[in-house]
Amino acid sequence: MIKAILFDLDGTLLDRQSSLTKFIDYQYDKFIDYLNHIDKNAFKNKFIELDQNGYVWKDKVYAQLINIFNIIDLSVDDLLDDYIYNFCNQCLPYPNLKETLDILSSKGYKLGIITNGKYPFQYDNIKALQIEQYMDIILVSEKENIKKPNPLIFERAAKNLDLELYECLFVGDSLKNDYEASRLAGMYSIYRLNNENNMYKVTNHIKNLYELTEIVKNNINLCTYSGEHVSK
Repeated sequence: MIKAILFDLDGTLLDRQSSLTKFIDYQYDKFIDYLNHIDKNAFKNKFIELDQNGYVWKDKVYAQLINIFNIIDLSVDDLLDDYIYNFCNQCLPYPNLKETLDILSSKGYKLGIITNGKYPFQYDNIKALQIEQYMDIILVSEKENIKKPNPLIFERAAKNLDLELYECLFVGDSLKNDYEASRLAGMYSIYRLNNENNMYKVTNHIKNLYELTEIVKNNINLCTYSGEHVSK
C-alpha cells in the first residue's frame, strides 16, 4: 500500500525549460546596456545550449557566454548572482500542479521532494511555486551531501517519513536519476514525460501530473500498476 508520493523538482513539478526561457528574457533586458551588441535570440539559444538542461552550473555557462559574445564590463559573478537570487522570480509550474497536490494531500498521502541541485537555490524555487506547505519532506542534494541516483537519498527520505521504501512512490523525469534509481532503491516509480525528455520502454509513465490522481484513486495497490517491484 502506497503511503507517500515523492517528486523530483525540475522537469517534474517545475517547468524548468519555460522558466529558464523567461529568466533569460528578464536577464537580457536587465543588462541590455552590456548586451545590446548581441541578438537576443542568439544569446538565449546559446545559453540554453550551454546549460544542458541544468546539468551545467551557471558559472561555467556565463564564462562561456562572456567569451563567445565578447561581453565586457560584466562579470561572471554579476550574472551568476542575478541568476541565484532572481531565477525563482521566473519559476513556472506545470499545469495542474496545485490541483494534483490538493487531491493527493486530501487522500492522506505524505508528499515530498527529492531534488539534485544547490541549496538554498532549489528550496527558493520550491517556495516560488508556493508548494512547500504541501511537503512533509524536502531533500536537496547539496544540503544532504547525497545526490540521485545514489540510493541513500531515497532511503533517507523514507526513513524521515517513518516509512518503508516499498510504501513510497517516486515521480521524476530522468530515466537514470529518478525512474531507475528510485526503483532500484526499492520504491515504486513513475516516469514523468514533459516534452523535453525521451520516451523509453518503461513500465509506467505519465504526461500530466493530474494523471496521478487516477493512478492512486482509492489508494489502489500499485503492484498491479507498476509491474514487477524491485525490493531492496
